Formats: sequence, structure tokens, C-alpha cells
Amino acid sequence: GNLQEGVHQAVVVGAGFIGLELVENLLELGVETTLVELQNQILPPLDRELTSPLLQELRRRGVKVILGDAVSAFESSPDGLSVQLKSGGSLPAQMAILGIGVRSENQLAVAAGLSVGPRGGIQVDEFLRTSDPDVFAVGDAIETREVVFGQPTQVPLAGPANRQGRIAAENALGGTQKFRGVQCTAILGCCGITAAVTGMGEKLLQQRGVDYRTVTIHPQHHAGYYPGAEQMTLKALFEPQSGRLLGAQGTGGAGVDKRIDVLAVAIQAGMTIYDLEQMELAYAPQFGSAKDPVNMLGFVAAGLLCGDHPQIRAQELSEYLSANQSVVLDVRTPHEFDQAHVPNAINIPVDELRDRLSELSRGTSFVTYCQVGMRGYLATRILLQAGFDVRNLSGGFRSWQQYTYQEST
Repeated sequence: GNLQEGVHQAVVVGAGFIGLELVENLLELGVETTLVELQNQILPPLDRELTSPLLQELRRRGVKVILGDAVSAFESSPDGLSVQLKSGGSLPAQMAILGIGVRSENQLAVAAGLSVGPRGGIQVDEFLRTSDPDVFAVGDAIETREVVFGQPTQVPLAGPANRQGRIAAENALGGTQKFRGVQCTAILGCCGITAAVTGMGEKLLQQRGVDYRTVTIHPQHHAGYYPGAEQMTLKALFEPQSGRLLGAQGTGGAGVDKRIDVLAVAIQAGMTIYDLEQMELAYAPQFGSAKDPVNMLGFVAAGLLCGDHPQIRAQELSEYLSANQSVVLDVRTPHEFDQAHVPNAINIPVDELRDRLSELSRGTSFVTYCQVGMRGYLATRILLQAGFDVRNLSGGFRSWQQYTYQEST
């Protein structure tokens, strides 16, 4: 590359899409890199536990990741720069790069008397017309609406900006084409890991006070018996009454992009998790599974809503363990259990469960889990049919590991 000679330490400020792309390129050039992020996670648009695989990979490659801190000053030093942190520390560097988001360049709009929103975005109607009917605006500078709830938002993405340009040009010439809004569909490839999101995440839903449910699965991107299958994590967020899909996220290797694109269209079309169950997607062993990961999201979510498959999330399980409210039942093999398990869990493999029901107390609440959820589901069904109070850990032990890794950092 053309990196300035003498740069062997760099600080990247901001762990969003741009910041992480910068980190990957600096690693490729052999530069010792530190990443500083104000929030308590990398990739803030995603839910925190979904970012664990990428965070682990960054650290494995030698990136120093500092979360929950900010840069307060840049000072000259004999070595180049001293990057001062709000927490009081400092970082040596010869290069510092900021990737801390986009702010609307609205000076011309304000000078022209156009209306702008609270964050400075130029306000437009559904035809992309500003408060002056003879002026149109598009791109990162505008405030538009998100499609899930129709609320104002600003989304600096190239795809929506390009579509807005076409619509505004048509309407400036007398057309009446409407811009449908945005749903914040975005994707990143970094250090061999793909991370993608569409629609609403948990933070936004909580800010809006929306009641929602989630499920998490860890499928392979194509049939497991065909060579080269790679695992991914997929998460769906949906309304508990209607099942309407509100958002989806994914991390992993191959196939994440395909599933997020399908789920993005599902959100745009107002589909429910029940529609995901019935989606007919292209299948051959090298491309997918007979039960595609999108179908599996629908199956697991529908089971939760109809009561056939009661579930608990990793965060909720952590709270239950603190309050000693449930007995945790690990239904994996003894070998898997010995390698790692949820604290205080009891190991009864699912194949032995029917013959060992007498070991379980009828007055106790149980949480089952396996590695990724399937055996835990089978154990949950066995226990429900035997009259026990039980829930399955959504996403199994892998979800537990992703959640607890974040809590330990």
C-alpha cells in the first residue's frame, strides 16, 4: 500500500462499519492497531451479543479493542502522536483516523430557509420535496422515515441515496413517485467474518417502548453433509401478537448476506414469522438446506409464539442464575459438558432423558440447553409432555458463550 513511511502504530476511533474496514486494512499492512469505541460494543447497529465473533477475531489478530471510552485530545510526541483517552490513559501512534459517524452538511439548506430536523437532516416529504416545493433533497443529508414504524430517521447508506436520486429527478420533472423509506439494511465483511443487519434492533425497540420477542439460531449456510458448510448466527425480532418481523441480524461466514437480503424483503413486505416458515427458497446441497436458515428462524419463532417451544434468552438465564430461580439442564453429551457448560448445570443427555425423569423435581422450573438449540428443543418437548415447567435456551450454549463473552470484556 501507500501507507506513510514510519507508521507502525495506529489508533482508529469509532468501531462502526467505516472504523472496522479501516482496522482490517491496517492489519493487512502490518500496522499495530488500537480501536477505540465510546459505546460498550463494536458495530453499534447490531445487538451486542451478535458482535462477539468479530470482537473475538479482532483480538485474536492482535487488535487492542477499547470499549466504553473516548478520545479527548491528540498531542504531539517524539514518536508522532499521543492519543489521550477520556479515562485518563494514552495511546502511542503515528496515525489516528476518525470513523465516528456522519453529520449532515446542511449549511446551504439552512441559509435557504429549508426545514431541518433535530439532528440537522433536511426534512423532505414522501416525494423527496423539501419545505420549499421547488427544491428536492436526497442522500445522507436528508431526514427520511424508517419503514417499520414510519418514524423520522437519518441513514447514511449508498443504496437509499442512489434510489432517492432517481426518484427526485423524476419528480423534479413532474413525476409523482414516492420514496418508500429506509430500513437500515447494511453489511460488513471484516477479518473473514460477515456481519449484517436490517430493520430494528433491540436498542431501538427498547427506546421506542415496543413490546417484542426474539429468537436466535446457529445454522450452517448449506447442508452439513456437503463439504465446506460454515456456521452463522441469525437473530429475528418480531411482534408477539401478530408475529410481524421487525428486524433481523446475522454474523458468520458464507451465506449471511443471502439470508439478510431475504429477511430485508420480508420486512419491506410486512411479512410475519409465519411467512418465513413457508418461504420457498432455492435449494441444492451446495447452496442451502432443505430447511433453509430463514425457514428455521420462522419455525423457532412460531414455536415460541404458539407455546409449543417456550424459550429463554441468554441474558434472562443469567438473571435467573443470579436469583437461583431455575434448575439448568444440559442435554448434550458428557464430553461436551466436560469441555464447558453453564454454571451449576446438571448434565442429562437428551437420549437418556425419558429414562431419568424420576431424577427431576416436579415443583421445579427447568431451563434446558444443548449446543445450538435443537436437542434442547427435543428435551423441552419431552419435559412439557411429562408435565414439567420448562423453557429452552434460545440458540443454546453458543448463544450463552456469545452473551457471556461480552459481559466478561
